[in-house]
Amino acid sequence: MAEDQKEIAEKAYEAVEVARATGKIRKGANECTKAIERNKAKLVVYAGNTSPKEIVMHLPILAKEKGVLCVEVPNKEELGAAAGIPVGCAAVAIVDEGEASSTIKFIRESLAEKGSEEKKK
Repeated sequence: MAEDQKEIAEKAYEAVEVARATGKIRKGANECTKAIERNKAKLVVYAGNTSPKEIVMHLPILAKEKGVLCVEVPNKEELGAAAGIPVGCAAVAIVDEGEASSTIKFIRESLAEKGSEEKKK
């Protein structure tokens, strides 16, 4: 995993933790799907090590259609811990960012920067 991807993943975990404490989150792939479809999601974070992949593979596509920021993190156990549950979690949607708005803004800018670099190649 590239260094900038690691940084984005760490910021995503941080955003989930802060939003859990000061805002509102939805846990699980089904809840995330509903949040995106209802235009409530501000950020969707899903785990890359989810098995089977079919559980979460629709989330980035749906998020892109709805214009929602979507980030893949490597570990569902860490995502579950960030969401405040003792088991792994396939996906989390932040519906009220609370004090995590600056972290979400950082992630959005980092991804936009990364996207513009890839277009230049």
